[in-house]
Parts: sequence; structure tokens; C-alpha cells
Amino acid sequence: MTVLALAFLAQLAVTARPVTPVLAFPDQALDDTAAYRGYQTRFFRDAARNTLQIYMDQRSARVVHLLADADNASVGFTARDATSHTAALDWGAPGATISASGRTRRLTHDLLAHTPTLHVGSFVLGSMRVERDLQYFQHVGDPFRRIPYAIDDVDHLIAALDSLPPEIRTRHLARLRARTLPELQARLHPRATLRNAGGRWTARVVQVTLDARDTLTLELSVNAADASASQAGDSISFMTRRTGDLALRVAVTTTARALTPLTRTQIFTPDFLAFLDATRSRGAAVAPTDTAAIRARRMERQVSGVELLVSREKLMAGLPTYATYFGRDMLMTALMMRPIWQHQAQEAVIATALRKLGPHGDVSHEEALGDQAVRESAGEYARLITQWRAASQRQDRAAAAALLARADTVLRTMRVTRENYHMIDDEYQFAIVVARWITDPTVPASVKQSFLRDASDGGGTRAERLLKELALIAELTAPYAANPIASNLIAFSRGEPLGWGSASWRDSGAGYAGGRYAMDINAIWVPHALESLGEILSAMRTLGISTTSAAAGTSPLARYVSTPSLLQQAITTWRGASKHFLVQRSSDQVRAAVQARLAAMPPEEQAWWQSRTTTASALTDSLSLLAVSLDSNGVPLAVANTDPATELFLADAGAASADDVSDVLRTVRLFARPYPAGLFVDRIGPVVSNDAYAPPTVWNYFVKDPYHGPRVVWGREVNLFLLGVAGQIARSQQAGRTTDAAYVAELQSAMDKVRTAVEQSGFHTELWSYGFDQGQLRALRYGSGGDIQLWSTTDLAVQYVLSKSRR
Repeated sequence: MTVLALAFLAQLAVTARPVTPVLAFPDQALDDTAAYRGYQTRFFRDAARNTLQIYMDQRSARVVHLLADADNASVGFTARDATSHTAALDWGAPGATISASGRTRRLTHDLLAHTPTLHVGSFVLGSMRVERDLQYFQHVGDPFRRIPYAIDDVDHLIAALDSLPPEIRTRHLARLRARTLPELQARLHPRATLRNAGGRWTARVVQVTLDARDTLTLELSVNAADASASQAGDSISFMTRRTGDLALRVAVTTTARALTPLTRTQIFTPDFLAFLDATRSRGAAVAPTDTAAIRARRMERQVSGVELLVSREKLMAGLPTYATYFGRDMLMTALMMRPIWQHQAQEAVIATALRKLGPHGDVSHEEALGDQAVRESAGEYARLITQWRAASQRQDRAAAAALLARADTVLRTMRVTRENYHMIDDEYQFAIVVARWITDPTVPASVKQSFLRDASDGGGTRAERLLKELALIAELTAPYAANPIASNLIAFSRGEPLGWGSASWRDSGAGYAGGRYAMDINAIWVPHALESLGEILSAMRTLGISTTSAAAGTSPLARYVSTPSLLQQAITTWRGASKHFLVQRSSDQVRAAVQARLAAMPPEEQAWWQSRTTTASALTDSLSLLAVSLDSNGVPLAVANTDPATELFLADAGAASADDVSDVLRTVRLFARPYPAGLFVDRIGPVVSNDAYAPPTVWNYFVKDPYHGPRVVWGREVNLFLLGVAGQIARSQQAGRTTDAAYVAELQSAMDKVRTAVEQSGFHTELWSYGFDQGQLRALRYGSGGDIQLWSTTDLAVQYVLSKSRR
């Protein structure tokens, strides 16, 4: 090798260096370690400063490495002992080692297995979505040496290729950089090899992507003097030669593209960072167990969490399971973080959403990238080939040629990011984010003008794309504005398993109790989005940004542009949509509903709540709530829920009317009312829903699918409530009415009650749950909850806003 070549390789290489975790969970100072039930995780920065998370779940002995880069890939394996039970694992060293060479980035760390024999298998290297599915569908416990975990879409692609005439198959295989079908099939699953070299037994597991563009590698090694090793199919076994634990070295490498991370000074306002420094200083001046010290440490963890999620290219929704763009998560976070984010961060959010708009102006809900994009493309290719065969059989040459050309294009663009537009709440959230930015007096007009006129992303200027999105909102909301009956509300489409697909934030099967019309969309988001639409159009005119394209024709948006009074009428009509969802129960009805729900609970749970509700004042008051949804006939499904907190948060400044006060108290009292009559659970927080007032069929929905059910608290909802109540208190105090003293005191009491319960739970994460242990209720980490979740970091905004109110 020439000296020049050696010099070039030296430039590409990054010398291996030790690193310590940026964050680790659970933290004994901040978390109830027992609530994590053997779950441990660490977050590192790799050689490109991209996030790499490692987590171990002792319940399944699953070890997963999430590579939160431009491909959102993961490397996972399962560890078992000699009896095929889950192996007890621990970290083997406090840190890790990182390096890079050319496109390849590598991280090495050590594990300690508390077993003399360790079997490892169930290797999954690829999209994190595959790992998520593996765990969600409970395949982690499958025996080793079975057929590797299959991806249906990819199997369908292989079958489709196999069905093609040889000349077409060869051409399509070339698109995937394969000469033969067996060569392509060899990429479907990771390949494991074992060798003894350099004094170590090393198992090397390699996964080449289907299109052969990238490679993921996992290496597991032990000192050959301390242990022996063997291979059986796709599983590897290590056996110690001595008594004691087994030291296992783990290395992960990737060739995927890296992101460009942002720092806290690029994300947060100087005022917030000064507040963070002051909080840290106060915490350092007291004992580590003092409340001030714990608060400072938690805030620092959350700020670090934001840095791990935010890059120049995108904001990731969470880690480990959602290390991709999620429109709703990004938009909700942008709204809640407005007090502490620089306007450039808000502009990055708006630019990302505009860049990803669909052809009709839809906001993208989620991106599929890397292996996930390949996976979805494979499914599309298989469907096109099926249609091509049908067209060929009926001798429709034109249709067959068009389908084959489309299939070829899918193969050629397999890795292009694919957008998902099936959610409907983000349309309305986006308009509100834009309105709050464009009317913000602290953002210079020149910045707004330059931003909106920018066309660097293609597809016209940002202003033109924004008008397309506003036109979609106006069109979707026009039927109800013209005729305000329930059947004209924004509706979910048909879906499984309950008949109507949950296409808003409660996006589990049971989230909206099987309803067709979601309360949060129709009673909260749409009215505010229409108000925002008017504010955006007015601001654009003031800035000299043309709205001519929106005024053309007879579309609803064109009518609103030419006749603003029509938009005001639509806003007024939509503000009344909450009447469809209003549910009222007398004290007798409350008591009967609660007792019936308790009677259907498991004995331990039933006994706990009965001991607290038989004489509780919560049962002696009547109840008013907004149902979570309406069924297909427009009948409210009376699930009490946290969504009205969003209305508290979005409420504009100004003097509150009597109706406003009544609506605020309805929400606040529901949050503070003890479960199972209300939402509040002591030492846990406000549960996301309470199905006691709904039919028994709904109870069964939430038992089977608890993700948005009565056993779960969502950090997002807690923060919306706290920010909303703080805003309502400030609003009332600014009005200066002494008659509001009792009202403010009740709001303050409810806010303090919720904050205290959440602090006692020990969780400030995406979501958490509770369970019963020897007759006692305790907080628990929810199984699929994110360790770091973008909208849960909005607790930072809560702390900042509350600190200002105390000044």
C-alpha cells in the first residue's frame, strides 16, 4: 500500500476513544429503581455525535442498541442461561469506546452475565420498527434456532420477483444490486459466524440491507482463556472455564448516514439557559437529596434529552422506539416549548412540516426511512407485480406496461423516505404553530418574510405550501360550518379493531373507545385552527406576502380570503361543537356508575378502590365532562379524559367570561377529583381516561388495550394541564378582579395537587402506569414507554413558566 493511501486512510479513521454515557436510566437520585423492574438503559454519542442508546430488559433478557441516526436502525439479541431462562445481565464497565473509519462508525461496550453458560440468539439487525414489532407481538420469548423473524413485505417481494419472467427478474434484481434471487435471499436475515482469533472467541453477526447499500454488524466476544464458545444454527453459546460471571464484549458498527445534532445554545433561549444555570446553582448549594438539587438534576437530564433528540435535519419523537420524525409530537412540543425555545427552533419545526406536506397539503404524521422505507417499498412492489400479472392475464398491455414501470421505479427509489399521512389532528395543530410564530412580535418581520419566501426545498415557496395546507383545513371543516350537525364533524375512517381507526393522538385501538368523531379534534383543535387560519392570512398581508393563489376560485379558503366575515361565522359555529360531547351525571348516577365499574375489577384492585370510595366526597357531587368521542350515531361515549387540558393550554389571553370560568372549572375539577369518580390517583397523577361512565364493552376495550386507558398517566397531558392552569391563573390575575380570588385558589390547589402526585410517582417520562403489590398501589414504568420523549421534555417549559409566576 502506498504512503499516500495510508495517509488517506489515516484521515478517514477516528482513533478509538473512551466515552461515558450522556444519560442513564434509572437514576437512583431521580427514579424509583424498583419501578423499572430490571430495565436499564444508557445513552451515548458515537463518533459522529449521533445518539446511540443501549438498553437491557431483564424480564426478557433482551439487549437492544438503537442507532438514532438518519436510518433509525437497531441491533438486538436475547440472552438466556443454561436452562433457557432469561440470563441475568449487568453493565460490565462504566462507559464505552467509540471510533470511526470512513462511513463506518463503531461503539464497543462490556456486559457481565451472571451465569456460567450464556446462550445468545434472536438476532435482529435493521429498522427499529422491526425490533418494536418483535417485542409488541411478543416474539422475544420464541425459542432459538427457529426460522429467523420474518418480515412479510420482504417475503412478498421475493415471491413477486420469483414469479417474473427471467429477463424482467434479472433487470429488477439489478436494481437491488443482486445477480440472482438466492443472492438477494441471503440478505433477508442476519448471518452469524464464530471464530477463535487473537485470544478471543468472537461471534460476528452481519446484516446487509436488502438493497445492499448499508451494513449493520454485531460482534460478541469473550476471552478464550476464560471461556469456550460454540455455534448451533443462528445461536451462539459461551461457557466459562472458571466459576463466576461471564464477561462479554459487545461491538456494534453501522455504515448509515449521520445526522447533524444541535446544542442547547442553538435550541433554548438565553433567558431559559440563565434560569437553568440558576437552578443548577441553587441545587449545588444544598444536599444532593434536597428537592432543589433533585429538580436541578432532573432539568439537566431533560435538557440533555432534548439535545439527544434534536438535529438540523429533524426532531425525533422519542427514544428508544420513536427515533424518527412524528408530526404531532414535533408540533405539540413546539407549541408547549414556545416560552423557552429560540424562534429559529420554531422555524425549523415549521420548515420540516412544510417540506413533508402531502400533495393535498396534508401534514406528515410519521416518516419511514432506511430499512423501514425499504420494507414499505417491498410491500408496494409486491402489490404492483400482483396487479401487473392480472393486467397481463387480461392482455391489457398498456396497463401492464405502466404497472411494470411503476414497480421498477419503486425498486430504484426504495430508500427514499416515505411519509405517512393517515393521522388528522396534526393538520390543525400545524396551523396553530404557524399562527403563534407569525404573530410573535419578538420575531423580526424581515425574518418572517425571508422564511416564507424561501423556495430552497422545492415545490414552490413556503408561503405557497402553507396556503395549500390552509386550503385543506378550510375544505375539511366547511361541511360543519355550513350545517352544524354531528354527522358533519371531522370523522375517523373505517379501521380495525373497533370499527373506526384512531387517527388522533389516542392512536391505540381503544384510544377513542371505538368512536367515530373525536372530541379533541372537533371541540378543541378545529376551532383554534380556524382562528389561526385568519391570523395567518392577516399577518401574511401585513408582511406583504401574497395570498392571491388562495383567493382564486370558489373554494372555502377563497371565500374566507375575499369575505373574512364568513371565516368568523365558521369559527363561531365550530366553537359550539363541544355541545355534542357534553355529558352530565347526577350524584346518584355517579355513585351507581362507579360501583358498577368497581364490581367488574379484579379483587385486589376492587378492594383498594372500595376502601377509598365508600365515603369519599367524590361520589356525592354531580359530574360534567366532555366525552372522548361520539359513536357513528353521534351519541357520546362517556369516557372521562384529559383532552380538555389542551383547551386550557390554548386559551387566549384576556378577561375570562362566566362561560370560560365554568368550562375551566369543569376541567380542573375532573383532574382533581379522585379516581374512580374522576381522574386523579394519589401518588400517581391524573390518569389519561376513566371509563366508569361508559358501557361495559368500553371497559373491555381498555382492559385489552390499556395504552390510553385508566391505568396510564401521560406526561404530555400532565404538562398541558399545568401549563394551561398556570396560564388561566395569570389571565385572571391580569384582569385584576378581586372576585376571582376563590377561583384562582381552586386552580392553584388543583395544580399543586397534580404536581405533588407526579413528583411522588417518580416519573417524568412519556407515560407511566401503576399496579398492585401485596395490596398496595405503586407506580410502574409502562412497558413500551419512551425513556426520552420529545413532548415529555416540555416539563422544562412548565418549570420555567411556574418560576416566572412566583417572581
